[in-house]
Amino acid sequence: QVQLVESGGGSVQAGGSLRLSCEASERHECLAWFRQAPGSEREGIASIRKWGTTQYAESMEGRFTISKDIPKNTVYLQMNSLKPEDTAMYYCAAALDRYCVRSVPPFRNVDYWGQGTQVTVSS
Repeated sequence: QVQLVESGGGSVQAGGSLRLSCEASERHECLAWFRQAPGSEREGIASIRKWGTTQYAESMEGRFTISKDIPKNTVYLQMNSLKPEDTAMYYCAAALDRYCVRSVPPFRNVDYWGQGTQVTVSS
């Protein structure tokens, strides 16, 4: 079982930046970031496959960048130009590679979730 531990969340003013980290207990085929705001469904942001190929949800591309440090089994989410509507709990997720080939893996195909890290953006 893969354990995922997120960190890096916090409070920031609109226009600011944050970098989230997710350390995985072992290498996995595909790691991804999701977020969930109160009263909303969990939505995919970006995913990165074992050798670095990335996918982004259309609405997330541009301000969010996913990357990974292979030796550290750590994936990052760099978030720039943050807006109040980016306020949410951000989750790291692990899925099989086949669900990450053409898109961020669907929620139903995620095998493991982290505990989440809160991001709050004030206006």
